[in-house]
Formats: sequence, structure tokens, C-alpha cells
Amino acid sequence: MKTINIAIVGLGFGAEFIPIYQRHPNANMYAICQRNEESLNKIGDLFGIEKRYSNYDELLADPNIDAVHINSPIPNHAEQSLKALRAGKHVACTVPMATTVEECAEIVRTVQETGKKYMMMETVVYSREFLFVKELYENGELGKVQFLKASHQQDMDGWPDYWPGLPPMHYATHCVGPVAGLLRLEAEYVSCFGSGTIRPDLAAIHNSPFAVESAHIKFRDSDLSAHVYRSLFDVARQYRESFEVYGDKKSFEWQLMEHDRPVIHTAKKPEPEIPEQVTVPDYARLLPEPIQRFTTKGVYDADESQHLSFTQGGGHGGSHPHMVHEFLSALVNDRDPFPNAAQSANWTSVGILAHESAMQGGKLIKIPDFKNVLSPDYAG
Repeated sequence: MKTINIAIVGLGFGAEFIPIYQRHPNANMYAICQRNEESLNKIGDLFGIEKRYSNYDELLADPNIDAVHINSPIPNHAEQSLKALRAGKHVACTVPMATTVEECAEIVRTVQETGKKYMMMETVVYSREFLFVKELYENGELGKVQFLKASHQQDMDGWPDYWPGLPPMHYATHCVGPVAGLLRLEAEYVSCFGSGTIRPDLAAIHNSPFAVESAHIKFRDSDLSAHVYRSLFDVARQYRESFEVYGDKKSFEWQLMEHDRPVIHTAKKPEPEIPEQVTVPDYARLLPEPIQRFTTKGVYDADESQHLSFTQGGGHGGSHPHMVHEFLSALVNDRDPFPNAAQSANWTSVGILAHESAMQGGKLIKIPDFKNVLSPDYAG
């Protein structure tokens, strides 16, 4: 059985993944990296990890490391991913892939040149809700899909200092991922409108005034489009990370409040019988037995240890062990993970270009074809 030596970079949210890798049959949780040496040693001692790095470049020079899982702040994602790929390491990186379309293209180009694997660790496409709808779709229960919709609303006051004033669509993969990922669609172009205004001190940071950004996405070689919307500041809303799918036989709608149940609508029933609340099952059965527990439990279960992504994010729908398993399975079997580099670039760029569209009054903007970044005809 092939074993992959994993290094985790960033140990705030990143620490959640340490026990998953430690128990996965194809992983050796080899090294951890964080600039704060006190925190680095505390976590290293807690989990019994001997190899510890406070310098990222020194970690990349370690020839024993096969792959890095990056959980650093958003502004570091592209630079650290590119450094790792060029150092001969496979990369898993938390969302978003990058902060510019050019960085997205450079990561895809480097993956194609080096032959290394890249996976953006998009939680929603491994959540139990997504897996449930995917199962409905693959079993033919939805019928022909006619429309997709997703939202991500969150109050980011109190988060780390790179968040304040961030344009809503610059962190859009949680709602772009599911609408593109269910049918493996590729976004071709986007149009987005801004609505409302945030506090002037926040708006001045990124020159981004909008409280809400609402985008329509047209998919390449498909009759489908999707609607996604985002808010980060100054909008009264409980955390909601939702997606909805409308088919001609059945449709799936997300619940309005956390801890409610989603609704399935079934066509051609008597009107009062069309909607039915459903309980979404857990999908731990799809995972190796040693990591199945992590769909419902993790490092941050204890009240005193809860990360903001858990208190506001509902535990990411049990997705963490599924993402780890997908990444390791792709490396062991020498195949592209899902989402791969080109898909990750497409999803990330939808958000980046949606914000550009909003700043230009809804201008329609084309998404680059990242599959052809090595072609002389590529136009970013």
C-alpha cells in the first residue's frame, strides 16, 4: 500500500486535518509548518509530530515530503502553491486558489509543466448535502437539471486582518463550486451586480463598496446558467452556505435556518404534496474505516477549541475526511483530483471576475479557458 508523506502548512484551521492524515491508510503525517514556534511546538507535541518547520522554504527543501496541504492566509495561497509545485511537491490548498486570474493561470501552467497534482480543498463539493444531491442526480431522480443556485452569507467582523472590506465575490468558491461541480460544468462568462454599501472604513480598504454581490454564470457547452450571491459585512443574516438544484422531476432546496431540514419538491404530485422535508444522511461509508469518525467529529469539537469556521460554518458538512481521501487517492492512483487545477482556476476566477463585473455595472466578462494555458492561443 503506497504511503504519501504529508506536510501541513498553517496550523489554525489546518490542525483540523492532522488526525485525519494520521489515520488514513495511505498517509504519513510527516511534518508541520507554522511561523509561530510556540504554537508549532504545542501542536507538534499534542499530535506527536517530530518534523517541525517555522520556515516554509526549509520545509520545501526536505526531500522526504511528497505533498503539502496549505492552510495559510488567503494572500499567501498562490505564492506558496507555486513554490511547492516548483519544489516537486503535490499541493492541496484551502480556498480560494489565488487572488488574481493571472495567479490562477500560473498555477495551472506550473501543474502542466511539472506533472504534479493540485487540488483546491473546496469543502462544499464534499459536504453531505452535496453528496446527497449528487446521488439523486446520478440515480436519475432529479431528471433533467434546469437551473442551479447558491449563496454564501456570513458576518466576517472579528476575523483576521486580511478579511475586512474584502469584496464578497473574492471568496466565492463555496457557492460557485457546487453549481459548477455537480454536473462538472465549466463557467464561460459571468455578469454581476453589487447592491447596498458597507461602512466607509471597510469600503476604503479594497475600494469595494458593495454589501451584496449577485452574479449569473453561463456554462460552456451547456444550456444551463446559475445564480450565486455573497455577503460578508453589514447584512443581517445567520450563516448560510447553501446550494439549490432544480430538475424537471425533483428539485432540492436548502433550508432557511441552520438545523432545519432541506426540502425536496417532486413534480406532478397534488400541490400540497409537492414539497417534503428530508433528512440528509451522512456519507462516512464512502471513506476508509479509520477516518469515518471525522465526518461528525474533529479537533474543534470542544467548546474551548472551536475554530470560527466551525462555529459559523456548521462543520463544513463533514467534508474534511472526504477531501483528504480524494487528494490521497488521486496521488496513489496517479490521476487528477477533483477539483483539479483547471477546475479550481475556473471556480476561483468566476468570483474574481464577478467582482470586476459588479464594479463595471454588470458588464459581461468571459472566463479564460484554463485548460489551454500552455497554448500560444491562450488569452488570459
